[in-house]
Amino acid sequence: MVERASRLLVLEDERNVGATLVERLRKEGFDVAWAASVEEARLEIGQRRFDLALLDVGLPDGSGFDVAEELRKLAPSTSIIFLTAMGSPEDRVRGLELGAEDYVVKPFHLKELLLRVNNGLKRARYLSSSLEEQGDSLVIGKAQVHFSKFEAEVDGKTHSLTHKEVALLRLLVERRGKVVSRDEILNHVWSEDEFPTSRTIDNFIMRLRRLVEADPENPQVIRSIRGVGYQLT
Repeated sequence: MVERASRLLVLEDERNVGATLVERLRKEGFDVAWAASVEEARLEIGQRRFDLALLDVGLPDGSGFDVAEELRKLAPSTSIIFLTAMGSPEDRVRGLELGAEDYVVKPFHLKELLLRVNNGLKRARYLSSSLEEQGDSLVIGKAQVHFSKFEAEVDGKTHSLTHKEVALLRLLVERRGKVVSRDEILNHVWSEDEFPTSRTIDNFIMRLRRLVEADPENPQVIRSIRGVGYQLT
């Protein structure tokens, strides 16, 4: 059986940028749809599912954030990478809240963007195979985690999870009761070309602890093993 090409949506209103990006992605073997407006993007996501979406933030008829919100409802497994000329902390926070896989500030190098796209697709495939093996929903601490929806329910409130957060949780679940080293986490959740650090992992763990721990300052669910890594109890 021939594996289908990964399906990508590019939302970019600058014609030169969009044409160059789409041409390069198609040369890499991706099945690419190009939308130049929020309206066109809505038509695309209403007709078919995408593995990954590259969304420009500033558009004449709205924002890539609006499209991301609709993608979260229609196809939560779709990886999202924002493309933007704005790099404010507020924009980055909003992107993460919407479950963005990555955030790329213009101007960007095509080679770097391709690496980020491939990394996002790789994580999506890992999560898909993990779901088949372990199931969709699991109680972790005080959170009910719905992996396929990329959501966690805590005290009646729903929180979006990014692909990296779900991949990290999945790895800890697979190794439950065992210590998972920082190197293992970096190899499974990130890739070498993303230049993550141990501090990057710590920040993601802090975010997850705020969801699953009764007292994040005194964690009992995701424990730190000094000098080694983390353990899901």
